[in-house]
Amino acid sequence: MRFIIIDGLDGAGKDTHANLIGQKYLSKGENVILRSHPENDNSYGLRAKDALLGRGKLNKIKASIYYALDVIRSVRLYYEKSDNVIFVRYLMGVAYLPFPLAKLFYKFFSIVLPTSDYMFFLDVGPKESLKRLLEREDDEMFENLDDLIKVRAKQLKLAKGWYIINADESIEEVQKEIEGILDDLDL
Repeated sequence: MRFIIIDGLDGAGKDTHANLIGQKYLSKGENVILRSHPENDNSYGLRAKDALLGRGKLNKIKASIYYALDVIRSVRLYYEKSDNVIFVRYLMGVAYLPFPLAKLFYKFFSIVLPTSDYMFFLDVGPKESLKRLLEREDDEMFENLDDLIKVRAKQLKLAKGWYIINADESIEEVQKEIEGILDDLDL
């Protein structure tokens, strides 16, 4: 089983590239399960999304807790249930916490949750991220330049051992780099 993780700032193209990766393996006749957190198919994911659309400390805490529960639920239900399991937004959600907590929770979740050789961090610059986010309808609490700068810095510190992909590039260029890495790993 390939366990593929796609993470990065909002607007980095995580869902786009996860879908393209899924199509790559489906075209080879393989099964694919794709989970993009927070998901709409369970109460944890729905509550996380509601909290992300709110404001204030309480909503930040609620969003973090429900997000983590949604991810844990996905691991329990879907890990090792297909040729390919793709998770979007997995470990880097901890970067929305203050860095000492983010580092602690990242280490904890990296031990208790499965990790993989197939971990991709799509690194988009905060200004490009915000530009892309302004084209969407949702307005989540962390979608401002100051938070994007802070979260990206924390994510990059945590992304040791990940494949870091420059997601400021075009979809085609980013996907070509991801597929090259996938092809090398699949040898």
